[in-house]
Amino acid sequence: MKIENPWKQNPWFESVAVAQERARRRLPRPVYGALVAGSERGQSAQSNQTAFAEIGFAPHVAGQLPDRDQRTTVMGQEVSLPVLISPTGVQAVHPEGEVAVAHAAAARGTLMGLSNFASKPIEEVVATGARTFFQMYWTGERDVMLQRMQRAADAGALGLIATLDWSFSMGRDWGSPEIPEKVDLKTMVRMAPKVATKPRWLYQFGRTGQIPDLTAPNLAPSGADGRLGPAPTFFGAYYEWMTTTPPSWEDVAWMREQWAQISGEKPFMLKGVCRIDDARRAVDAGVQAISVSNHGGNNLDGTPAAIRMVHPISSAVGDQIDVLMDGGIRRGSDVVKAVALGAKAVMIGRAYLWGLAANGQAGVENVLDVLRSGIDSALMGMGLSSVHELSPDQLLVPPDFHRALGAPRPAVLEA
Repeated sequence: MKIENPWKQNPWFESVAVAQERARRRLPRPVYGALVAGSERGQSAQSNQTAFAEIGFAPHVAGQLPDRDQRTTVMGQEVSLPVLISPTGVQAVHPEGEVAVAHAAAARGTLMGLSNFASKPIEEVVATGARTFFQMYWTGERDVMLQRMQRAADAGALGLIATLDWSFSMGRDWGSPEIPEKVDLKTMVRMAPKVATKPRWLYQFGRTGQIPDLTAPNLAPSGADGRLGPAPTFFGAYYEWMTTTPPSWEDVAWMREQWAQISGEKPFMLKGVCRIDDARRAVDAGVQAISVSNHGGNNLDGTPAAIRMVHPISSAVGDQIDVLMDGGIRRGSDVVKAVALGAKAVMIGRAYLWGLAANGQAGVENVLDVLRSGIDSALMGMGLSSVHELSPDQLLVPPDFHRALGAPRPAVLEA
C-alpha cells in the first residue's frame, strides 16, 4: 500500500496571498523582485490594494438565493466571470509562460490579454484556443505598428488593447532587481549563486531544455518576404518604446481606425485612463472600452488607487463604452466592489503571475477559482442572484472615497 506523505505541500492554495508567498519561496530573488509592483516610494501600488479595505458590505441574515450567476459580456465576448487576464510583460517565471496562462483562461471561460512584450508569440498563444486580445504600446514608427497590428489580426486576435499610460518612473526606494540583457553562459555563471538557491525553479526549466527567454517575439521585425526577423531583447524593445515620441489624441484615433480597418471592426480598448476628461476624449476617439488603471502602481507614483477612480469615470461614460478596472485585485470581494461601482469587469495581472509561478497553468486556474468563489460568497451574502444586480447601493463607501480627476469645475457665480 502506498503511503502519502502527510507533510507534502498541497499544490492548491486558498488565496492569492498564499500564491504570492509560494512564488516568493520558489523564484530566485531577482525574478521575484521584478514582479513586485511599485515605483518611487510605492505609494500607488500599496494604495491599489489597501483602498478596497475602506469599502464595506451590509449582508443579509436570511433570504439568500440558491443560484448566483457571474456571467457577463465584455467587448462583445461572453465570459464566465467578470475577471479578465491583463497583459503583462515577459513571463519568465515559468517555462510555459503566457501559453500556460492562455490555457487557464480558456479552461475558466475568460479572455486572455497578451502583451507585445510577452515571451511567447501571439500565434502560439492563440493556438491554445484562448480568446486573445493583443496589447500594444505606442512604440516604433507607424508602419511598424501597422505590421504588428496586421500580425495580431492574422493570428486571430479578437481585439486590441492600447496601453499608453507610461511616464518611465525609474527609481524604487527599496531598489530594483538586476535583469540581464539576455541569458547566456556568462550571465548564468554570474547569477548562478542566486539561482542555485531555488532548485525547483531551475529544475522546471532544465527538464524542458529551455532557459528563460528575455526576448519579445511579438516585436520581431517583418521582412519584405513576410518572414520574421530575430526578436529584440526586452531592453531593446524597451529602448524603442522610450525613444518613441509620446502619442497625441489624434494618434489614439489613428491607432483605433487602423485596427478597425485591419481587423474588420474588432474592439479597441484604451488602458490606463485615470481622468474623466480623458475618458470622454477616448469616447470621441472611437474606442469601445477603457480600463481605469494606474499601471499597477508602476507609473507616476501618487496617482490614486484605480478603485477610487472607477465610479466617477463610469458615471461619465459607462453608458457609451465598456469601462473596466485593473489594479490591486486580490480577492473576489474586490471584484464585486469594482463591478458595483460601475466596472463591467476587472483585469488581473500580478494575481495570476503569482499563481503561474506557484503552480503553472493549474496555479493560474487556482487564482481564477479563488476569485470566482469570493465573488459567489459576496453575492450570496448580499442576497443577489447575478453580478448584473450589483450597484453602489450595496456597498458602504466613505463619503470622501472617490477621486473624480479631470472633472469639470463648477461654474462660479459672480456677485
